[in-house]
Amino acid sequence: MSLSLSSYSTRLAILTLLSATTVYFFYKSRRRHLTKRLKSLNPKTPKGKIFFISQTSTSKTLAQNLHTLLNLNGFDFDLVDPKDYEPEDLHKETFVLIIASTWDNGKPPKNAGFFVDWLNESVDDFRVGSLLLSKCKFAIFGVGSGSYGETFNLAARDFSRKLRKLGGVEVLGVCEGDVDEGNLDEVFGKWSKRVVGVLRNLGENGGYIENGVVGDDGSEDEVFSDEDDDEFEENDEGSGIVDLEDIAGKGPSRKKGGVGDKLVNGKSNGGVVNGEKKAMVTPVIRASLEKQGYKIIGSHSGVKLCRWTKSQLRGRGGCYKHSFYGIESHRCMEATPSLACANKCVFCWRHHTNPVGKSWTWKMDDPIEIVNTAIDLHTKMIKQMKGVPGVKAERLSEGLSPRHCALSLVGEPIMYPEINSLVDELHKRQISTFLVTNAQFPDKIKLLKAITQLYVSVDAGTKDSLKAIDRPLFGDFWERFLDSLKALKEKEQRTVYRLTLVKGWNAEDLDAYYSLFSIGKPDFIEIKGVTYCGSSATSKLTMENVPWHSDVKEFSEALAKKSNGEYEVACEHVHSCCVLLAKVDKFKIDGQWYTWIDYEKFHDLVASGRPFTSKDYMALTPSWAVYGADEGGFDPEQLRYKKERRHGSSRKENGS
Repeated sequence: MSLSLSSYSTRLAILTLLSATTVYFFYKSRRRHLTKRLKSLNPKTPKGKIFFISQTSTSKTLAQNLHTLLNLNGFDFDLVDPKDYEPEDLHKETFVLIIASTWDNGKPPKNAGFFVDWLNESVDDFRVGSLLLSKCKFAIFGVGSGSYGETFNLAARDFSRKLRKLGGVEVLGVCEGDVDEGNLDEVFGKWSKRVVGVLRNLGENGGYIENGVVGDDGSEDEVFSDEDDDEFEENDEGSGIVDLEDIAGKGPSRKKGGVGDKLVNGKSNGGVVNGEKKAMVTPVIRASLEKQGYKIIGSHSGVKLCRWTKSQLRGRGGCYKHSFYGIESHRCMEATPSLACANKCVFCWRHHTNPVGKSWTWKMDDPIEIVNTAIDLHTKMIKQMKGVPGVKAERLSEGLSPRHCALSLVGEPIMYPEINSLVDELHKRQISTFLVTNAQFPDKIKLLKAITQLYVSVDAGTKDSLKAIDRPLFGDFWERFLDSLKALKEKEQRTVYRLTLVKGWNAEDLDAYYSLFSIGKPDFIEIKGVTYCGSSATSKLTMENVPWHSDVKEFSEALAKKSNGEYEVACEHVHSCCVLLAKVDKFKIDGQWYTWIDYEKFHDLVASGRPFTSKDYMALTPSWAVYGADEGGFDPEQLRYKKERRHGSSRKENGS
C-alpha cells in the first residue's frame, strides 16, 4: 500500500513539473512571438529621446506614460530630464519627443533653462546654420492653461519654432493641452498613439510628408497600450491633492488645429460646448474639492463648515473675526459664488484645486438658488454636529440660523456677474457679508454695492514680490492691483487690507507695504502669519516660512509706527497669529477702540436705502480683544482646550 502511494505521489510530482514547464515555455514562446511581431512592425526602429519639461510633475508623468507605451510597442527611447542633458549632442539624435509645460510669462520651467539658452544662442548664431538638426525628427506636446491667453502653451510653440529653424523635421504639429478643460489623459493618449503610428510609418518607409511635416494615416491598429498588456500602468495621482497643473494629467487638452476643434484664445469654441457654456466645476475638480469637505453648489459655487464654527458650537472659542469684529463664529457660513480665481498663490490653502480664469466664461447659476442651497447645505452640516462631545444645545440651535457669510472660501467672489444680487439676497435675510477680493478686478470693485466689510488681499508690497507670491494670470497684474486699491478708497463702508506674511518671501517689505497705505486708505489692516497647509507640488513653502506670533506683532508695530499715528495696533488673536491695525481718527474714541460691528444697525442702514459710512455701524471692542490684553484675543466666556503635544491628553482652562 505504501509503495502504491509513493508511486502515485511521484507520478503527481512529475505531472506537476511537466505542466509548469509547459506553461513556462508557452509563456516564453508567446513573448518571443510578440517581440518578433513588434520588430517586424518596426524594422528600422530608431533610438530616441523623450524630454519632460515640468515644473510640478504633470509633464514628467505624461512622459513616463509615453515611455512605457513606446517600450510596449518595441520602440527604444530614453526618458531624459533636460537639466541632465548636453544640448551639443542634439544634432546626433534621430527622434526627439518633448512634453513641455508653460510656466511663468510663457517661459518653460527651470529644468529646461540651460537647454533653452543653448537653443536661443544656436538659433541666433549665423555660424550654426539651418541644417544642424536636419537628421533629427521631433514632435511636441504642450501642457498649459488656456486662461493665460496669448502665452498659452507658448513654451511648446517656441520649442517647435526653434527646432525647425535649426533644421529639425516636425513629424506632428504641436498638440496643445489645456489643463482648464477636462480630460488631458484621453487626448494625450490619442496623441501618443499617433506618435506610435508615425514611428511605424518611418520604420517601414511608408510615412508621407506634407508641408514639411511627416504624417501618419491616423490608424491606431496594432498599437499596444495599457488596455492590451497589464505591464503598462498609468501613474494616477487622482487620490491625492490635485494641483492646478496636475489637473493636467487628468484635465482636458486641446489639439491645435484638430478636426472639428477651433481654438479661440486657447479655448475650444470660446468655452462653448454644443452651443452652451460649459460648467466651471469639472468632475475632476468636483471630486478633489468634495474630498476636502466642500459642498459644491450648482456649477460654480461652494460652501464648507469652518473649523472655528465647530469650535464655537462646542464653546471652545471663536475665530479672529469674533475678536476683531464681534461675529458669532458658530453662526458664520463660509461660501463662495465663484470657485475660479485669477491667481495661483504659493500659499493657497486649497492647493490650487479650484479652476482659474481671467473672465467669466462659464454657465451661470441663479443667485437666489445659490443662497438657498448654501444655507441648506450649511444647516445640514450644523445638524451633523449634534451629539458631538461639548456641543451646546443653545449654540446648535443658533447655528441653524446663520447671521454672517464669509465670501472668502476659495476663488474670486466678485468674478460672479450677479454678485450684487447675491449680496442683496444675503442682506435681506439679515446675513452680514465679509467679502475678500484678490485685487485683480478693479472695475468689479467699483460696481459693488454696500458690503458689511470689504477686503483686498495685499500679499506683497512690490511688483516683483507680488508676481512671485500670487502668480497672477494677468500680464498687467500690478496695474490692476493698484487700481483695486484706488477703487477701495472710494468705498464708504468698512474696508480692509489683508496682509499674509510669509517669512523669506514678503515679511521684509515694510517700507513697500507702507507706501500702499495712502492709495487705498483702508479702515483696517489685518496682518496674519501664513498657515502651513502641508506640502504641495505647486508650493515650496515649509514650516520655516511660517512666522511666530511674536514676528507678526513686531511687523505690525513697526508698520503702525511708520504711519505716524494714522494707524495703531488695536486687536490681536494669538491663536490665529493675527493682528489688527485700525485707523485712529475713525475707530478710537476717548481712548477706546470701536472695531466691533453693530450688525442690526448695518441691516437697518442697508434697508433704508440712504447713504451711510463705516462710522454709522461701529460698536465698542471688549477689553479682552484689545491688543496687549492678557486674554490674547480669546473670549473669556469660552473654554479653551489646549492639546498636549507628544500625544498628551487635552486640558481645559477658563478664559485663557
